[in-house]
Amino acid sequence: MKPSLRIRAVESAFLKTCGPASPASRLRPERSPMPDTSPRLALPYIQPSQAQKHVTHNEGMERLDGLVQLAVASRTVAVPPANPGPTLCHIVPAGATGAWAGQTGRVAMRAEGGGWVFLIPAPGWRAWVADEGLLVVRQGSAWVDLVETRLVAGIARLGVNTTAAGADRLAVAGDAVLFTHQGGDHRIKVNKGTAANTASLLFQTGFSGRAEMGLTGSDAFAVRVSEDGATFRTALSVAPATGVPDLCTGATVDGKVAYHRGNVLGAVSQTAGAPQGAVLERGTGANGDFLRMADGTLICWRANLSAAAVNTAEGSLFRSADVTWTYPSVFIAAPVVTGSANDSGAWMTTGVPGTTSCVVRLMAATTRATAVTFRAMAVGRWF
Repeated sequence: MKPSLRIRAVESAFLKTCGPASPASRLRPERSPMPDTSPRLALPYIQPSQAQKHVTHNEGMERLDGLVQLAVASRTVAVPPANPGPTLCHIVPAGATGAWAGQTGRVAMRAEGGGWVFLIPAPGWRAWVADEGLLVVRQGSAWVDLVETRLVAGIARLGVNTTAAGADRLAVAGDAVLFTHQGGDHRIKVNKGTAANTASLLFQTGFSGRAEMGLTGSDAFAVRVSEDGATFRTALSVAPATGVPDLCTGATVDGKVAYHRGNVLGAVSQTAGAPQGAVLERGTGANGDFLRMADGTLICWRANLSAAAVNTAEGSLFRSADVTWTYPSVFIAAPVVTGSANDSGAWMTTGVPGTTSCVVRLMAATTRATAVTFRAMAVGRWF
């Protein structure tokens, strides 16, 4: 019989026995072979018609027992423990020996029946490392400390015991915050964009600024204070080019005014006998010059007093007419007035000094037909 005739005969016999195939059975695709393990955790599947199915089931449960809430004893121990516990896991480090050789980065899990099972980690697996007390995550081909990954480093805001909002990307609520070294130096860095920006530490009361230190609007270090959080006054500034500190006007040391080049000379003043202004005050005018000191001392002088001719008899001597010298600054009590003539044969005498003026004259043994100039000085107190 020809082959084609033989096939038709077999088909005819089949249809007589089973009937024609339904349309649905003709369209049903053939099933692909079932894989041996699951795609993510490589858990073994129970296969159709498999004998001793409990073995495969128990192997899958054993892997789940090790992987769910994954915790490992270490990721640095390179030698397999001789007598590990039944559920002990390790992350195999580079250079591991013995049964772990060549398994770098994998999770070594102690099998129930002995020996080791090595699980290949996928990106994103996390594990608690007991001997380091930290959480690691699988990133690429390495296990990385979770705080060093983008999972934490790229977070937009972080609030510790409070909520971080607005411009505050990091907020911490607590009694103290500790920044400490890791075996050496430790720096806290506050960086700004340009010299005109601000990089500072701001101290607040009720979330209103009261004191600030740092680079505030320039590259000079400054310490500023405020009573309302809006207006700040600079108490100290240090120029970056020189390192010379500059104190604000009226700065005090131990409660007393600190004097410097800018306020040694100026207007002196006092309150209840205590100096309040500059150290020295110098003045000049038509009546002469004066120097007032912060301790209350006042010195007045005039170098060009002029008297009439010394030709009026005074006993055996001769005198000039009286000259009234009005001091260039007022004394609080009568000062001591002295003076001398611009003539070696004449001398100056005074009447009783007042607080605003004094009468002076020249004396000589012989007459002076022309006027003689003379110098006068008054020393006393202005308070």
